[in-house]
Amino acid sequence: MNVPAFGATHPAGFWVRLVAFAIDLAVIFVAQLLLRGIAIARFRVGSEQAMGPVGFFTLVFAVVYPTVLYAIAGQTLGKLVMRVRVVALDGGLLPLGAAFLRAMAFWITLVFLLGVGQLIGGLRKDKRAIHDLIAGSRTERLPRTVRESRMPGAVADVSGHAYPPSPSTESEPRSSV
Repeated sequence: MNVPAFGATHPAGFWVRLVAFAIDLAVIFVAQLLLRGIAIARFRVGSEQAMGPVGFFTLVFAVVYPTVLYAIAGQTLGKLVMRVRVVALDGGLLPLGAAFLRAMAFWITLVFLLGVGQLIGGLRKDKRAIHDLIAGSRTERLPRTVRESRMPGAVADVSGHAYPPSPSTESEPRSSV
């Protein structure tokens, strides 16, 4: 089993995930506005006539957007802002099929279970919602990185520990006398 790349991880809680989802909804809304504008301009139809195809492509985008980003980077834009990522149970990136399954399960449980599947994630100790259980994924908080170290020349790792600089292996230059 692979060890997570960022050391000890903590599951992302309900509220952090909700804020990340709100940011992702804004991204989906912007995509829908762009699609509507393109449909109206390209096909010279009214806003009402464009809603059918635009609604369909918005739904496709709402599934493809997290699927591709989870498989490539483990994060959507909302999760990036909130320092959260979605990974497989072993800590690696989700395969494309599991990412697609997770995205489909998310939207289906959101609509048909009225968000209860997401609320279950807030009640579980491991914070895995129904779509995480179905896809074999988990959502974890990323640790803060240290931007400024207290030791001059120190090197900081992603867990925030600062280490003094390693001694130079080169000796002083020899003088030619």
